[in-house]
Amino acid sequence: MDTVTTLLLAFIISVTGLFIFIWSLRKNLFDADPAAARVIFSEGEVGRVEEPALTAQQLASLQDTVGEHRLPDDPERAARLHKELEERLQADRSTSLVSFVFLSCAIVWLIIASSAGLISSIKLHQPDFLTSQAWLTFGRLRTMHLNAVAYGWCPMAAFGVAIWTIPRLLKTELVGGRFALLGCMLWNAGLIAGLGSIAAGFNSGLEWLEIPWQISILLVAGGALIGLPLVYTLQNRRVKHLYVSVWYMGAALFWFPVLYLVAKIPGLHFGMEEATMNWWFGHNVLGLYYTPIALATIYYFLPKIIGRPIQSYNLSLLGFWALAFFYGQVGGHHLIGSAVPGWLITLSIVQSIMMIVPVIAFSVNQHLTMRGHFKTLIYSPTLRFIVLGGMMYTLSSLQGSFEALRSINTVTHFTHFTVAHAHLGLYAFFTLVMFGAMYFVMPRVMSWEWPYPKLIALHFWLVVIGFGIYFVGLTIGGVLQGLDMLDPSKPFMDSVRVTIPYLEARSVGGGIMTLGHLVFAFHFIAMALRNGPARIGPALFHRRAAAATQGA
Repeated sequence: MDTVTTLLLAFIISVTGLFIFIWSLRKNLFDADPAAARVIFSEGEVGRVEEPALTAQQLASLQDTVGEHRLPDDPERAARLHKELEERLQADRSTSLVSFVFLSCAIVWLIIASSAGLISSIKLHQPDFLTSQAWLTFGRLRTMHLNAVAYGWCPMAAFGVAIWTIPRLLKTELVGGRFALLGCMLWNAGLIAGLGSIAAGFNSGLEWLEIPWQISILLVAGGALIGLPLVYTLQNRRVKHLYVSVWYMGAALFWFPVLYLVAKIPGLHFGMEEATMNWWFGHNVLGLYYTPIALATIYYFLPKIIGRPIQSYNLSLLGFWALAFFYGQVGGHHLIGSAVPGWLITLSIVQSIMMIVPVIAFSVNQHLTMRGHFKTLIYSPTLRFIVLGGMMYTLSSLQGSFEALRSINTVTHFTHFTVAHAHLGLYAFFTLVMFGAMYFVMPRVMSWEWPYPKLIALHFWLVVIGFGIYFVGLTIGGVLQGLDMLDPSKPFMDSVRVTIPYLEARSVGGGIMTLGHLVFAFHFIAMALRNGPARIGPALFHRRAAAATQGA
């Protein structure tokens, strides 16, 4: 297949997607409050805010921002609402232990990954820092940081949030939670062994896939067991329509094992094909696992918090299918300048640009859903994390699409700019969304309030300010580094020296982010130890006049 044919086919597909987008507008798919978007609400719940992370006073202020809400006056409707809320409480109880175990593991890996990342960052401008042990060298420690994030913090948080959310979406109890707990044990055992092998100097040499395949068997087995309860619960569902969050989560939990199995089959990949597979996996694990989980989380928690269905349900489905069709070959642009066939690189670039379609679909949907409700960000910490995370998804995806272009890639490739972009997606988007979701989920899991509400705000500002310093520093330093490497009149060491101030800024930003993670971990442990005020029964059964009401 020649380049012209590839471009022509990709152009036809992208234009078709554009016409579908225009058709959705023509057919009034932006109409507010379609029936499918209301399935996450019980009867009479629309208009009622839900934010377990707030104090009673903050919750009342949040409700005032959205507007007054009254429970159904009709006894029959009130009885149906009461019954549905009782069933939701049963669903929450069925997931509490499993979700708590996963989220606790996520906190542990977050601290480990943050520490390894911060030390690695310092070594870039102080190479003699902590060099007494081989496992503390940059090559090993940075790889441990990546794997602790990619297979520790991120999947543990994603599994914990998904296991808690899916029974709510399906309006049934979790089935087979013991399989998930066993899978969690195997997964974490495999990760510990994998990080140990990396520290000892044994790894596959492929980024994102460094853990030896013999150990990866534990992760595969653990992931399969974790997925079983989600399948069983889906079979036991009490809803006729599957909300869009179920689509995203189900697809992510199907795509990840396929990606990982194909990438880790021993003896299958060699030479240039192995490099192609490496970035096929490396990019798709971001776009077809972490991204769908985070988008599913936003599509559930955002409307629940403000008590309003998403603006366009059909647009959310358009975003899902566009992501599924357009993302598969995006990773090839990392191989520009290599021996990979030119048509494959061109296809990857075109598909990267086509990703603008699902990104704009989501961004427009989020903005229109929040329109008139942005003041709620003042009161809701969950919403603050989730909405900012959604905005960062837009920014990181658009930046990635244009970064794939050869003219831009020539400057940014092999520089710190790429590191900044990766953190924009996996941290500013995915991690912030997971932080917000955990602030919502944990009071339901523990039946306990967050002990120190001010620490939530402190956590938010530490990670936002820290990441801002980190991202801006590496972005500027990466561009200057790329321009110096392209200048034939300058020696290579000039491109290294020019980055030093920006690498120091990276360490400052990373240190502030790590401090934010320590605050979050402390607050999480304080809640787990039952410090602070106790929840007085299911708050959703108390009317707003009681001053302590919270939706379930």
